[in-house]
Amino acid sequence: MKLKLHTKIFVGIVLGVLAGVFLKDLTPSFITPFGQIFMRLLKLLVIPVVFTSVTLGIISIGDTKHLGSISAKAFAYFITTGFIATSIGLILANTIKPGAGSVLTTNGLHTIVEKAPPISELFITIAPQNIFESLSKGEILPVIIFAILLGVALISIGDKGKPIVSFFEAAFAAIMKITDWIISLTPIGVFALSANTVATLGISSLLSVVTYFFTVILGLFIHAAFVLPLILKIFGNYSPVALFRNLLPALAVAGPTASSSAALPLTMECLNKGVGVPNKITSFVVSVGTTIDMNGTALYQGVAVMFIAQMYGIHLDFFHQLIIVLTAFLASAGAAAVPGAGLVTMVIILNAVGVPIEGLSLILPVDRILDSCRTPVNLWSNSCGAVIVANLEGEKLQPETEKPQILHPELKEKSCDLKKAMPYDSERELEVVGKGRDFFKH
Repeated sequence: MKLKLHTKIFVGIVLGVLAGVFLKDLTPSFITPFGQIFMRLLKLLVIPVVFTSVTLGIISIGDTKHLGSISAKAFAYFITTGFIATSIGLILANTIKPGAGSVLTTNGLHTIVEKAPPISELFITIAPQNIFESLSKGEILPVIIFAILLGVALISIGDKGKPIVSFFEAAFAAIMKITDWIISLTPIGVFALSANTVATLGISSLLSVVTYFFTVILGLFIHAAFVLPLILKIFGNYSPVALFRNLLPALAVAGPTASSSAALPLTMECLNKGVGVPNKITSFVVSVGTTIDMNGTALYQGVAVMFIAQMYGIHLDFFHQLIIVLTAFLASAGAAAVPGAGLVTMVIILNAVGVPIEGLSLILPVDRILDSCRTPVNLWSNSCGAVIVANLEGEKLQPETEKPQILHPELKEKSCDLKKAMPYDSERELEVVGKGRDFFKH
């Protein structure tokens, strides 16, 4: 029987812990190098994924049929809730400090956070000066800004930009294939990283992950149970309980699959039929939101980066935490369609603030479980956004009701002669329904 990737990852973690305990002396020479190679391969993906995916994302979103008041309201919602989610994660991480008191060291790690420059430097450094230099140095924010500008420019020149768009589509497809190959190596990478962590720090180092795990869960609960329902009630004028009840089928799919995309068709059906949101709104808000509105992921990333920094004893001040907020939103939006996107975007954010990416080995043991927790939050946020945009657009939500039955209800309860069960003229009724068929369709 072929094992699923997350099962292989779990097996790799268990074997890695055992190897770190029983093969402690052999781990640095024979096992750790595989983890280092895996990390280098992950870093290889960062710039190509961000550059191509953000550019293509802007192009598809900027299509003229998607422009207008609906998109403006949707993007305002996406940006606001994304920043709120990341901020909740950072506040909890600063308050609970899940990684405090660790003995991890940055000796031998080349990626060390630097002293924070003035806040004005944030806006200067994100402006691309030399895009090729930024690409070669792995400077994430300038690359994202350039990709956004390039996407907007390609939209504005219309047909002239089609050859470049086709190039980016082909490049993105090729990068996704490479991503598939590298992600398939995750069990081996996790095995080596777990073994190295346990061998160098002892098995007690994994206990800090428990506090980190519950910090993320608490943040997701606060955002999903209090923040989003409050926003929905104020701006959407709709009951959060009623929306949750209508979305249960889609949420039931999103959790186990850990994929908003897998639940997308069911989400749109629940909103269209159960809630009554017009298709012109769900087709844009929900489909685009599946890629951009990643509230649960952004919150998780905020906690994860702070946790890893605390484990290494690295202090991230307001400047660096502001970069986390910006990068978490932009990176999640740009790479959300990537298989294993959480792993890739975490590398992006860690690089942006100068925290060693080797710390990823600490959170991988619980990443798959948290993935199944944050995905329903992403879906819940997208759905709240669709209802809010519909309300702000002045749409009256009208859930679809069951079509009137042609046959008499008695036919459902007992078996009897058709003529006795239909004392009225059935042929006449069929004729009337036939004339009104167009009405019922609409």
